[in-house]
Amino acid sequence: MEPAAGPAPVATAPERICIVLPGLGAGGTEHVVSVLANEWIARGRSVTILTLEEPGAVPYYPLHPDIEVRRLGVPPGRRGAVGAAGAVGMRVRRLRRALRAVRPGIVVSFLVRTNVLTLIAASRLGMEVVVSERNNPQAQTVGPVWNVLRSHLYRRAFGLVTMTKGALESFPAPMRKRGWVIPNPVDLPGAGRRRSDGRTLTAVGRLVPQKGFDLLLRAFAEVAPEFPDWRLVIWGEGADREVLEAERAALGLDDRVDMPGVTEAPGIWVDTADAFVLSSRFEGWGIVLLEAMAAGLPVVSFDCRWGPREMIEDGENGLLVEPESVAAMAEALRRLLGDSSLRQRLAAAARASSRRFTTAHVVDRWDEVVDAALAVRPLSRFLR
Repeated sequence: MEPAAGPAPVATAPERICIVLPGLGAGGTEHVVSVLANEWIARGRSVTILTLEEPGAVPYYPLHPDIEVRRLGVPPGRRGAVGAAGAVGMRVRRLRRALRAVRPGIVVSFLVRTNVLTLIAASRLGMEVVVSERNNPQAQTVGPVWNVLRSHLYRRAFGLVTMTKGALESFPAPMRKRGWVIPNPVDLPGAGRRRSDGRTLTAVGRLVPQKGFDLLLRAFAEVAPEFPDWRLVIWGEGADREVLEAERAALGLDDRVDMPGVTEAPGIWVDTADAFVLSSRFEGWGIVLLEAMAAGLPVVSFDCRWGPREMIEDGENGLLVEPESVAAMAEALRRLLGDSSLRQRLAAAARASSRRFTTAHVVDRWDEVVDAALAVRPLSRFLR
């Protein structure tokens, strides 16, 4: 007689990953989150995204339908000291309530203020929190209060993810021991397509001082008379629009520089570009630079901290320029715009070198972090 069959194994649902960030707009962090979340779904993981946005906000980048998105209705805004404190308290309460409801195996938070709020909200809930810094901690201004909170609360995190070694070195040794350096992935439909030899120099980013578009306008003004067929297009929106438009007019560039804002079609800037420039004073990584390289665009960038040097080998797959030097940027633009064979050579090398940053490779690194956190999650998680 054959032994009776035992009970069928019970399938267990995968541990849920909860991602927390301010919103799902058109920024670089939002793009990376969409790539991570979509790939985790493809790998059989469960994903919930918590944002501070108002209900009804529409994601700029496409998300898989199996990704749960919860909007807490407490977006960041300008308030007085009392109002700001009240808003922070409300965000923490709503975030804590949402974390209790989602019951994730791990929480992954992005951006300094959100990282701080998440660590407070997750306190004693029995879930591991990984915080991710997406900028240059030495240069980014978040305010003295948030700096103090970060220095104290990051100790509670299971781990810290930065995009460059330089950024990780900005933190104390105890945090570095629990740190991972994971670059941004490149995920660009049609990346690597063959390009025509057009005459559009493109820049992309928020219209804020960090992105250095004032420096770029001055550099382009120096070379524009030598290259009358070339135009500069700066995609993005931000608080400095009026300042930059005034600078454009003062430099006599109104008919040579376009500032179309944020496009509703992600990636359209690639389709209309023939060369790319990154003029940032500092960066956490510079995802648009990598996207341009993957798309087969010749690139020139300030050698700012941090990011560009980890993607560009000067003269081989792009041009690196002395940080914040208008004269050096103008000379690099003169060299790039005036030599079609150089553009073709740099473009081909840029496309090839960008393959180091494929989605699969980068998400493999993130999986290491997630699995490490899940392996040590506290027993209290099962008792709450």
